[in-house]
Amino acid sequence: MEESKQLAKKTLDKGFWLAFCASALWGISGTVLQVVAKNLNIPAMWFIATRTTFAGIILLTVGLFVLPKSEFFAVFKNWKDLLILLSFAVFGLLANMFTFFHAIKTGNSSTATILQYLSPLFIMLGAIMFTKKKTSRVDVISFVLALIGVGLMITRGDIGHLSIPFISVIWGIGGGITAALYITIPQNLIAKYHGILITGWGMLIAGIISNFFNPIWVNPPKMSMASVLGVGTVILLGTVMAFLLMVMSTKYTTAAIISITDAVQPFTTLVLSIIFLQYAVNIPEIIGAVIVVLAIYVLNRYDAD
Repeated sequence: MEESKQLAKKTLDKGFWLAFCASALWGISGTVLQVVAKNLNIPAMWFIATRTTFAGIILLTVGLFVLPKSEFFAVFKNWKDLLILLSFAVFGLLANMFTFFHAIKTGNSSTATILQYLSPLFIMLGAIMFTKKKTSRVDVISFVLALIGVGLMITRGDIGHLSIPFISVIWGIGGGITAALYITIPQNLIAKYHGILITGWGMLIAGIISNFFNPIWVNPPKMSMASVLGVGTVILLGTVMAFLLMVMSTKYTTAAIISITDAVQPFTTLVLSIIFLQYAVNIPEIIGAVIVVLAIYVLNRYDAD
């Protein structure tokens, strides 16, 4: 009995650390994305087209080797599932990457990541508005805490002054809303098919659509070594590897434990921004970030229970 308990604990620990690493990679990606968006003069749609196209190809290649061949095109055999997949690609993946990119470009990666981190709050609000979910005390507390935390972050304690442009706040909120869509739209598909395939096809479809607006082979930006490393890091570490680790973690642990690791992403981005991007942070901003993470943790934990 004791051995089985120890084995179960090791399995949960393995899942926790896989999810922890995935969130850390997303945090690293957010910091690198600030360099790409603000310093390297790479057009948003070209970057998104490149990121989604290559990430989709890599994920589908992985799926082709590790999953049954019969599953590879299964989602295309059901037109309703295909419509959901298209919605996921456009309103989830493509919209989220576009809003997040501009939130960073007009502001900074730390604030943009925190605003995107509010996605569970937008999921809760959507459930209240569209599914008649009853508002609980935890919902209200989480909502109020999140507003206070975000207020401290975007004003740095000076209520009458925004520390980032207002347009950056709008893009950041858009990032949170589209992240909520990114999470909710494909849930039934991932339960029915495999997460690697759904995300891989979603990425590739988003890439194909992006290429209609800005083909990656037409007038590509001049790529320095820094540009190649930046774009490559976001694609390989922040997209492909992070997602694969998160998918693997779901085999070993619970949604409640995975939700705890979500806080690693915004704090990783904040710490790396301070160290490498000379991001000047003050006490109210740190308190705000902690309050937001606490609010989302409470909301996630309550929903998971």
